[in-house]
Amino acid sequence: MERLAVNLAGVTLKNPVMPASGTAAYGQTMATQLDLGALGGLVIKSTTAQPREGNQRPTTAPTTAGWLNAIGLKNPGIDNVLAEKLPWLAEHYPTLPIVGSVAGSTFDEYVAVAKKMTTAPNVKLLEINISCPNVDHGGLAFGTDPVLVKDLTQAIVAVVNKPVFMKLTPNVTDIIPIAAAAEAGGAAGLTMINTLTGMGIDLKTRKPILAHGTGGLSGKALHPMAVRMIHDVRQQTKLPIIGVGGVFTPEDVLEFYLAGANAVQVGAATYGHPTACTDIITGLPAAMDKYGMSSLSELIAEVQG
Repeated sequence: MERLAVNLAGVTLKNPVMPASGTAAYGQTMATQLDLGALGGLVIKSTTAQPREGNQRPTTAPTTAGWLNAIGLKNPGIDNVLAEKLPWLAEHYPTLPIVGSVAGSTFDEYVAVAKKMTTAPNVKLLEINISCPNVDHGGLAFGTDPVLVKDLTQAIVAVVNKPVFMKLTPNVTDIIPIAAAAEAGGAAGLTMINTLTGMGIDLKTRKPILAHGTGGLSGKALHPMAVRMIHDVRQQTKLPIIGVGGVFTPEDVLEFYLAGANAVQVGAATYGHPTACTDIITGLPAAMDKYGMSSLSELIAEVQG
């Protein structure tokens, strides 16, 4: 439907909705639950150079207005993804734009994985998950240091031939310098926000609910934070922004647009409700009618000028 179509750094999506990284893995399970071809795009699980087993269980737990998770970047590694996961998607959903999510624990790993990921023809955009701990700098997340964000963005952009979106962590005092650093490094766009660090404690055991201790908070509690950060960053940049955080309804999508987003990702809403993405897509036209919004491209032009 033309009124839902959006353009992200030269890549056209027929609608703005895609699952957030990790929530659809590499698409095979989700394909048994809904038509992947109906999605605007598919963001694959964050992928590293080597396979990772992830953290010990429990890795997820419900909490106030959301979920805590500490999966630990469990994935089969970039070589397996290139050999099996992405070809499966290309065969079964040849027109579905894939967003390749890249993660790492060192600067060089990020660059190497991004370079490999971009060789897959159906990967149209790269999303760089910079919430990972940097083992070269005492475990501080890559995305909390503007200098490192600029340098890493620059290094990745130099070796790939597809648009690079940097996924920003909200676990900073001020997200604007991080966004500015990504833009200065040559990012084609931003994804925001990643999860907030949180913790839950079991009153019976008196220990953290998650085996890892802390985890990322996702869900409805995250939405107002994401709206505010997208709004603030939009005042400072013209880069396209993919909004993520607590999107459960078509109205949540439109709120992100009014804050300054160009597309959206759906994460926690799919837990226990696997058709959340397609349900939101189906409901968008009626919600747009209700609020007098003729098309998303016109809404973007109205909000962003």
